[in-house]
Amino acid sequence: MARVIHVFRRPDRFVAGTVGEPGDRAFYLQAIESARTISVLLEKQQVTVLAERITALLGEVAKRFGEENLAEGTPAESGSSDNDPLNVPLEEEFRVGTMGLGWDADSSSIVVELLAVTEEEIDESVVLDDTEEGPDALRVFLSPTAAKAFADRAGKVVSAGRAPCPLCAEPLDPEGHVCVRLNGYHDRNPVAEAE
Repeated sequence: MARVIHVFRRPDRFVAGTVGEPGDRAFYLQAIESARTISVLLEKQQVTVLAERITALLGEVAKRFGEENLAEGTPAESGSSDNDPLNVPLEEEFRVGTMGLGWDADSSSIVVELLAVTEEEIDESVVLDDTEEGPDALRVFLSPTAAKAFADRAGKVVSAGRAPCPLCAEPLDPEGHVCVRLNGYHDRNPVAEAE
């Protein structure tokens, strides 16, 4: 079967979001352009890494090409931050395996590419390329303003999970947890005991 590459050159929206309760959330990235919507499933850590790498790439672009490259964007992109939930119905196109990131100087855009999980090893030449062989992909072009907005929202989405234990920093379940700082001897909820 031929490879499918979903390309969004000027997305109306590209956001990270979740479905489910903290501790049992599924993480999605969703790209929307006109009437077309693509949603892909990925791990929390992948969202974190993507947001960090986008922020680092924006810093590198500012150093190499000047701050004026980071001010580009449409008026809608420079408005208030996007705090809306993911669009529904939420239909997963694929689960993300490999991620790629680059700078397209011609369009002054950050390019995010998300490739589907495959059982075969991925040749890195497939990332950000239109070859017919390889996993399905989602490729999104973001202005620096939209890329920064994506990274900011992704950071908030990731941090909106369970509160950390004040003793060991592991996530707290509502029922508490076995705290490693107490050598696992007590099932303890330090927050409840502190109240």
